[in-house]
Amino acid sequence: MAKFVLAGRADCPYYAKAELLADYLQKSLPDFRVHKITQHPQVWEEWLKDLCEKNKWSHKKSPIIWRELLDRGGKGLLLGGYNEFLEYAQLYYGVTSSMTTELMKLIAQENLETHKEKELEEETRKDLIHPLQVWITSASGRVCYNLIPILTSGEVFGMHTEISLNLLDDKQAIEDLHIIVTETRDLVAPLLQSISICTQVEDAFRQAHVIIILDENTDREVYSLEDCIRSRLPLCRLYGYLIEKNAHDSVRVIVGGKTFVNLKTFLLMRYAPNVAHNIIAVALGVEGQARAALARKLRTTPSCIKNVIVWGNISGNNYIDLRKARIYRYESAIWGPPNYSRPVLSLVFDSEWVNRQYVETLKKVTATGKQFGAILAAHSIATTLKYWYHGSPPGEIVSLGVLSEGQFGIPEGIVFSMPVKFENGAWVVLTDLKDIEISEPIMTRMTSDLIQEKLVALGDLISFQPYQSETDLAKSYEKTTLPTSYNDQENQRVSDAVNLLDLTPQPTSEKPFGQEAINDSEDKSVEEQQIN
Repeated sequence: MAKFVLAGRADCPYYAKAELLADYLQKSLPDFRVHKITQHPQVWEEWLKDLCEKNKWSHKKSPIIWRELLDRGGKGLLLGGYNEFLEYAQLYYGVTSSMTTELMKLIAQENLETHKEKELEEETRKDLIHPLQVWITSASGRVCYNLIPILTSGEVFGMHTEISLNLLDDKQAIEDLHIIVTETRDLVAPLLQSISICTQVEDAFRQAHVIIILDENTDREVYSLEDCIRSRLPLCRLYGYLIEKNAHDSVRVIVGGKTFVNLKTFLLMRYAPNVAHNIIAVALGVEGQARAALARKLRTTPSCIKNVIVWGNISGNNYIDLRKARIYRYESAIWGPPNYSRPVLSLVFDSEWVNRQYVETLKKVTATGKQFGAILAAHSIATTLKYWYHGSPPGEIVSLGVLSEGQFGIPEGIVFSMPVKFENGAWVVLTDLKDIEISEPIMTRMTSDLIQEKLVALGDLISFQPYQSETDLAKSYEKTTLPTSYNDQENQRVSDAVNLLDLTPQPTSEKPFGQEAINDSEDKSVEEQQIN
């Protein structure tokens, strides 16, 4: 029996012609067998080189054809390329090929498409065999509890991607973790292959594909805001080291939480430099809160409002930008199809509400500590991950905390929330947006805290000084800047710390810094824009 192997580049016309001839011979001759191998054009040359080195052959073109001699106890016998195969068929079987050039090209294109489909199917099978390893830190908290059902539903990573959940927390939380594991198993989620608990930090992030960093649960005593900032460094340094050591090379790290989100993201980037480009901070919680406040005023649903931009410190001094915000499916005198939208600012005729009450509404929500509630935090993380894997909706602006490279005049080297879009498994900063320049005073206000947090955490600055000139700026820029709302939890804590400097220091738990959100009314001045 003649056993031939036909291998070639998937888009090679001569491979297509040899394939048709081989199929004819196999159909016509009972003792003729052929095995076909296609390779993607990008890997063909390397694959061919390895094959020839292994068998000590000399061949440099597509296709390559050899005869198997395994039944005779020997290695394959190289026949050659298409011409050699055609000569062999004519000599031994009296068969030739009369395929036209156009047909050769058509079949070659079909072969390439078929090869791509097979590669995609193979990747899907691998996902089922080797599930996506998802790690969640501080997993005993309510955010994780609300996040797990979303992750296991298939909405985030896809309906054909199985996942393995790994819950990381300290030993004191072991009972809560076991409860979460039991309830998760009771979900009988078809895409959840396994769920495990990790309380040994040295084992954290092994083979992780996705790492979700939540607020760390700690009862450590701190005496000042500076101590609170510095306390983030050891854990982020440890996590960064473990990510570099244990995680998958293409790991994606997403940082959430209530406090120091930008700072924690920066520190993780610093101590995990090889994956720094895949570490981001979630800003959709702040964006969702701003959209919800607008929706209540306009008597619509928050999902109808798009393109609200969050600039700056996600868990601190930020700036809500409505210049690109648009509203869809809004009931008014002007009505259009579902894809018709109007600028939000053109529909809010009450400029006093935009410039004052809107800002105050967001400040009150912040003051209650509900800004990053468990449901909101879980949904924001899940949505950001979904966009990261499958792309954000076309034309939509997404707010995301990323490392600044000087875009929009933002100082380099700090993590800053800015407008992006997700596509092809990556995010891209939307530097081509028009008319979104940020004035120097606003930029200074937003970057001052972030730069100081970074320096204090690294030990390059002893004390943290709050930005002080907001009241005067609000008056002078009342008619020239935009309606803004931002959360100044960390600045208020600074002010509290400064006011207590003359008193005897008393230890305070670190938890209040992460649970309470108090606004500094003097520092919370509004940059306003008059609506025409």
